[in-house]
Amino acid sequence: MTSKELRQSLRRGSFVWPFIGIQVLAAVSMAAEFQSGAISADAKYAGMLNFWLLANSGPFWAVCGIICVLIMPITGVTLMGQELEEGNHELLLLTQITRWKVVKGKFLALWGLCFLTFLSMLPYVVVRYLVGGVEWSYELACAGTVLGGSAVFCAGAIGASAFIGTGRRIGVLALYIVSTAFTCGIPLIASAGVGRGAGWFYHLTALCAVAYGVISGLALGRSRLRLGIHAYEVKPGGIMIGLMLFAPFVSGMLTAVTCGTCGFAALLLMILMVMRLDRTPQAPKWAQHNALPNTPGLAPPQPPDLTGGA
Repeated sequence: MTSKELRQSLRRGSFVWPFIGIQVLAAVSMAAEFQSGAISADAKYAGMLNFWLLANSGPFWAVCGIICVLIMPITGVTLMGQELEEGNHELLLLTQITRWKVVKGKFLALWGLCFLTFLSMLPYVVVRYLVGGVEWSYELACAGTVLGGSAVFCAGAIGASAFIGTGRRIGVLALYIVSTAFTCGIPLIASAGVGRGAGWFYHLTALCAVAYGVISGLALGRSRLRLGIHAYEVKPGGIMIGLMLFAPFVSGMLTAVTCGTCGFAALLLMILMVMRLDRTPQAPKWAQHNALPNTPGLAPPQPPDLTGGA
């Protein structure tokens, strides 16, 4: 799935033109930074997912953020729609490919394009460090924000693309962004306040926030790939939307109860809930498969006589 999606995506204009444009804009923005000297070096709150730091880091990181975090991930809102509208997901699920593999393959392909684009920006980052005098921790924090933010937005776009209709996709994507921002933002702000900066506690919470954003977005798309739903089951898509509505309250409550020290634990709990909410019903491994042929006109086989003719 990953190889197929990567081959198709590398040939699309949605990758080629942004890739060329970001190289031109990066060179222009870096030259403008050197001329103006507007490069901040305050690394007190330099950490992953600090979008305020990214927005105030000059034109270079603003260009990287807009291209890798917004423009390229938003192209994924059509990926799952192609599989669902044409019925390709039914053929895929009849093979050894599971629902998780389908959404993970599309995510790795979409985020891989963002990663390759950002990887091409590393020479500019090295030049800013050597010539511009920018601290390496500052550059590393901005790079982590771009890569982590693009991963979260890619997962959200894939999850929203599983819904039919442009209006529904936009609404689900907006709900996902708002819910994830509050669910992850509350523990991040609390951890920065407790540690009085972006220390190891903040970085641990940021990694858990990226993991929650990616898994929840993929689980949203996975919930729409169920081939059948039992009469007693609630629709998995509705369960995921309900979880996104209540996730900020759960995260905020656990963070407040622990005085901001266990916000990462709230995110880990939400990850566990997301992964176990929509599970495909399966028979236990010890159960034997005794399916009998249902051929019209033939009597079903009788069970053996265990009484010995008595």
